[in-house]
Amino acid sequence: MPASPAHSPVAVVTGANRGIGLEVVRRLAESGYTAVLGSRDPAKGEAAAEPLIRAGLDVVPAALDVDDDETVTALARWLTAEYGRCDVLVNNAAILYDTWQRPATADLDVVRRALETNLLGAWRTALALVPLLRDSPHPRIVNVSSGGGSISGMGAGAPAYCVSKAALNASTRMLAADLRGHGVLVNAVCPGWVATDMGGPGGRPVAEGARSVMWAVELPDNGPTGGFFRDGRPLDW
Repeated sequence: MPASPAHSPVAVVTGANRGIGLEVVRRLAESGYTAVLGSRDPAKGEAAAEPLIRAGLDVVPAALDVDDDETVTALARWLTAEYGRCDVLVNNAAILYDTWQRPATADLDVVRRALETNLLGAWRTALALVPLLRDSPHPRIVNVSSGGGSISGMGAGAPAYCVSKAALNASTRMLAADLRGHGVLVNAVCPGWVATDMGGPGGRPVAEGARSVMWAVELPDNGPTGGFFRDGRPLDW
């Protein structure tokens, strides 16, 4: 179904009930998007969205567990029925910054869990929304990655998290190549070390990490695709 010009552009953010995802939702809504706040826990999503809605922003909470085919498919069907479009997907949901593990003694069940959410969850959501994105006049997929997923600088720390983010980067490159002909810009963005529940204290403000993500959302149609960036500057793979 072609994107309808009668409605504002629609953006979906996964894992958006807190931290970087929530700030990206706020910025998208302030920029004129209908911002769909995806959250695995619907109650937490509604609580996070409520002050933004009260402030007059077009924010819509939605149940979205990226590990679950049914909720991802249900979201795609709802977007089609409600808006007939999706213009931006920000794959922000991520788990398991496993600083307690080392590669030589890693619990592979932990690695599998990280891959399920950080790689397959993002991929699953992209697959569900690609039909709508292809019809958007300015489609964007932004995969929120990490410098920990850079193979050129990878060490021995947080193996589940870092391997899953490296795999996310690989999927970014492949999706970008496959969707280039449809005008979909697909990029991976490292928001930097940000003071969130996962990142812990001492990182830079959430607003700075969200700004790095928004840079990829706001790229012009002739902007880069298949890249890995922080603050608009390329990172080594």
